[in-house]
Amino acid sequence: MKRRFTAVLACLFLLSGCHTGKPATPEETGGMPYGKWDFAFFTPKALYAEVTQALVIDEKGVVYTFRTLDSVQDSGVTVGTWSNRVRRNAQFNQARHPPVMMLFCWDSVIDKKTYETRIVFPASLRTRMLAPTGQDSYGTTWYDTLLIGLAPEGRVRVWLQNSGIGENLPVEPQRLTTLSGEKLDACKGVTQFSHGYRYTEDTVEFIKDKTYPYGQW
Repeated sequence: MKRRFTAVLACLFLLSGCHTGKPATPEETGGMPYGKWDFAFFTPKALYAEVTQALVIDEKGVVYTFRTLDSVQDSGVTVGTWSNRVRRNAQFNQARHPPVMMLFCWDSVIDKKTYETRIVFPASLRTRMLAPTGQDSYGTTWYDTLLIGLAPEGRVRVWLQNSGIGENLPVEPQRLTTLSGEKLDACKGVTQFSHGYRYTEDTVEFIKDKTYPYGQW
């Protein structure tokens, strides 16, 4: 499994525009003006998912592989449609420079299946993350958190979260692809639910009398 993930990494490293010959190490590249940025996953209310592993390539060519990730939380303000008011932070999901691409494997509990999502980010994202957004009582504010929403039908959306006050900024990826079933590649066989999926009581109650996919995503 590790060999498969590494092989996909090599291909994505080239596709992302990182032609430096080999990945850099974090120690060679410095950091952001505010330290590290982080990324966090969330789902709509009661429509749970789990991210099992992730890979990020940043603009300096540093490659990060995450097998210990912050938990995916559902959002009480995200019901029926996406909300720009979600707030999340991460302890483990951190990197040094703005991302060029990301790949992650995730289990959609509500869909009862595994997905593989690949995202190539636009240059405008990196510009936004390196530019101050203002000032608050703690100092300079930044878009220092990448928010990733995971919804039924394998739907994925991306935002930048401001460290200060304000709504999240939607991000339009340069390319976003989500695979499942026989099309899985790096995430084939990667799951936390090898013995099957089971809904929690709050999910059963929430989806009662609703029609899948329980909103517009």
